[in-house]
Amino acid sequence: MTMTRRDFLSASAALAMAPALGTRAWGAPLPRDADIVVIGAGAAGIAAARRIQAANRKVIVVEATGQVGGRCLTDTTSFEVPFDRGARWMHNPDTNPMIRLARAAGLEVYSAPLGQKIRIGRRNARAGETEEFLAALVRANRAIDEASRGKVDVACASVLPKDLGDWAGTAEFVLGANATGKDLKDVSAIDKARAQERTAAIACRQGLGTLIAKLGEQVPLTLATPASRIGWSNRDVTVETRAGKIVARAAVITVSSNVLAAGNIKFTPDIPKRHLDAAAKLSLGSFDHIALQLPGNPLGLARDDIIIEQSNSTRTALLFANMGSSSLCSIDVAGSFGRDLSAQGEAAMVAFAVEWLTKLFGSEIAAAVKKSSATRWNAAPFVQGAISSAVPGAQGSRKILTEPIGCMYLAGEATHETLWGTVDGAWESGERAAEAALRRIGALQDEPAAAPARAPKQRRRAVPVN
Repeated sequence: MTMTRRDFLSASAALAMAPALGTRAWGAPLPRDADIVVIGAGAAGIAAARRIQAANRKVIVVEATGQVGGRCLTDTTSFEVPFDRGARWMHNPDTNPMIRLARAAGLEVYSAPLGQKIRIGRRNARAGETEEFLAALVRANRAIDEASRGKVDVACASVLPKDLGDWAGTAEFVLGANATGKDLKDVSAIDKARAQERTAAIACRQGLGTLIAKLGEQVPLTLATPASRIGWSNRDVTVETRAGKIVARAAVITVSSNVLAAGNIKFTPDIPKRHLDAAAKLSLGSFDHIALQLPGNPLGLARDDIIIEQSNSTRTALLFANMGSSSLCSIDVAGSFGRDLSAQGEAAMVAFAVEWLTKLFGSEIAAAVKKSSATRWNAAPFVQGAISSAVPGAQGSRKILTEPIGCMYLAGEATHETLWGTVDGAWESGERAAEAALRRIGALQDEPAAAPARAPKQRRRAVPVN
């Protein structure tokens, strides 16, 4: 028996959020000034830049890596089909502007398949077994929801029913690692419960990374240009890079919560400890794809089949098979197990994927692998992980990250209170931050900007202009 996608998604809250491949090379000199500078060319950064352009203001996007997309990265060279190395799904088609933009850009979007299968050893779960699993997910979700209404935020794992039986490990994987990138012991019950339901998963045939790069084609940006230092006041910002300095009236900062908390970009003066603490409490979980090309369909699965297994531990994965009618299969690993496996390197990741498939589908799988590739987002220096999820007691940190810092505004999926962990949330956050920055410089008059955090008085002075 298969469970419907609505059942699966309502139980697990989300699939992967994670990096988009741009093909443009930028040789033009770095601009010296702009109305608003955007740091990062992921979904949030591109959304912000497009909104600023729509207001007829000068914008420049500064991107540390050599491609557009951030955690939306489409690999078009390793296999015969586009392979999304990061985020793979969009959601909520009735309200998601990215889906309309994708169609307008001439890209094909389609709904993910309606069902997923559960594997028990080398067979599919029977109807009654699938119903037992779905019932276990419902009870686990209900317990988390009830806990989220308590006076004290707790870890999701601490409130799970004790009688989930043979489905306990699978439920923890689906609700924890696969949905948030973290084990449930490390996830806030309030954050999990407040996450907006990710309905009707929508994919882009050409890849989500391709979509973000397409949407950023008309955006002025410079690639391979890390911001090393940002000087800020309540009047302007100066972004320092190895290619020179940019002076702007405001900035939208879209780096990941891990990059912000790690201090990889130096701020003068330091940004408030309140924001740094919030970023640290929204650290990125681990989520990686291990791609195997398996010609001849040795797994005997349909196009875009999604498989999970009944597991008694977190040493498990999710299979996305025959993607786009191709022979490419993705084995997704996440949470603490995925983090440990990724740290061992790509060879160990591929070895696990082959071992796992062999356990479920037979020993002939190893010989069928033609090509392989694995993502390692934790090791990506300008990202350092996949999905932001709040530790227990830290759900309010998302709202803190939306508070202005002088004339700087933070954006990215970590700053969205209900769509965190999704490309949709990143896009919305970029538009929100851009509008706040535009109000700050007087380009929008419909409502006042929120009061910004002020630079410390003893260090408050005009930022030098190059």
